[in-house]
Amino acid sequence: MLRTFLVLVLFIPILCLTAFANPEITTSEDQTTVIVNDAPEQDVISFGKSVIVIKRAKGVLVVGGDITVEGRVEGDVATIGGNIVQKENAYIGGEVIAIGGSYKPESTSPLREAGKQTIVLGVFEEELRSFGQDPSRVFAPSFSLGFLAQRLFIALVWFVISLVFTTLAPGAVSRAVARVQLSSLKIFAIGAFSFVLIATAVVGGSITLPNYLSATIAFLGAVVVLLGFVFGRVVLQVSAGKLIQKHFLAGNNRSETLALLIGVLAWTLVLSLPYVWLIALFVIFAAGVGLVLTGKTSPKWQNP
Repeated sequence: MLRTFLVLVLFIPILCLTAFANPEITTSEDQTTVIVNDAPEQDVISFGKSVIVIKRAKGVLVVGGDITVEGRVEGDVATIGGNIVQKENAYIGGEVIAIGGSYKPESTSPLREAGKQTIVLGVFEEELRSFGQDPSRVFAPSFSLGFLAQRLFIALVWFVISLVFTTLAPGAVSRAVARVQLSSLKIFAIGAFSFVLIATAVVGGSITLPNYLSATIAFLGAVVVLLGFVFGRVVLQVSAGKLIQKHFLAGNNRSETLALLIGVLAWTLVLSLPYVWLIALFVIFAAGVGLVLTGKTSPKWQNP
């Protein structure tokens, strides 16, 4: 199931070119819905449009829209940022995956192939739907009061996380900050290469390896990347706060908590800038993974 889902997502640009080449697949007059009449050998992939299967389809993947099955779908039915509706006498032969939406069968005993799974993650529905309808929004988010409130809340969460880290493991954070200051290029290079290698191994393993091996690789990779991201962001926030405090504040205003708050606000601001946030996010991942993989005892970082 995971292998099929990843393949579909990775090759969406190619598949979209062929999905509507079949004359049995048309688009509604308002250009918001794809109508599948009878395409039993066709995988239907759609970005920003809902899909209705009238008779037959091989499989359906929709990003930013709903799926309504009135006939038969022999393979998987998956949506990101939408709902899946299975009509009374409709049939789905594969997995049902709804991320940022819901699965709504109209029958109490929907016609499904035995042993197939249903995965529903009802989180970030509006965000995922908006992304599917206009992917460019993820690179240049629109500023609003809601966006500002969200960023302030995220800053508060990261301030608490960073405060916990620096309180429970001050030595580890201090040594990591010192290594970033002394060998930043080396750490970033190792982290960036390792991050790309881990991502390649996870995606490649999910496609080519048996399920138990690909799941193990994905779990280990996720642990390293997640740990690296959290630790890396904490370290970079402390480092940025110390640097700003050193150059822009008087000596009597140099407290650890103030430096941490300044660093959190600075990185939250950078991660809110259109397009720039992608580079900043990669820097955090690279620095964090590099720090995790090169962690060793080093002299404690002293305050300037």
